[in-house]
Amino acid sequence: MQIVRIDAAFDRHDELVALIQDAFAYMDGRINPPSSAHALTVEGLKEKASAEIGFVAVDGSKLVGCIFCKPEIDCLYIGKLAVAATCQGKGVGRLLLASAEAAARGRHLPALRLQTRIELVENHRTFSAWGFVETDRTAHPGFNRPTSIEMRKTL
Repeated sequence: MQIVRIDAAFDRHDELVALIQDAFAYMDGRINPPSSAHALTVEGLKEKASAEIGFVAVDGSKLVGCIFCKPEIDCLYIGKLAVAATCQGKGVGRLLLASAEAAARGRHLPALRLQTRIELVENHRTFSAWGFVETDRTAHPGFNRPTSIEMRKTL
């Protein structure tokens, strides 16, 4: 397993879109509003990759995971953390998160921040086990109830 930074030479955006959409498919019918992964396109992902810090997990020649990180004033925001279903529970997510932690430390940012949907209690447990704590609950536009939980991890 290798963790590789997405750079200008990365040319597997189509595979990466498919990986993210496949990894997020289990949310279909469980979360409302639906995941933004449905709207992800190759062009949109290329823009995201050029604007943010991205890493992919590669097993042999196969993409098996990714994470995108966006520097904020007091933390590094984690988004689109995705692991192929066949590789879940094998430490891929932890390796990707370790790369995000190193990126945050390299920018002198003291914490990581992420959002997870209210309904995805298994994600809450995983992120808690990885050292994240709940800091807020927010609602997507048009909703009068919380739809997401914000979590932070102090580094």
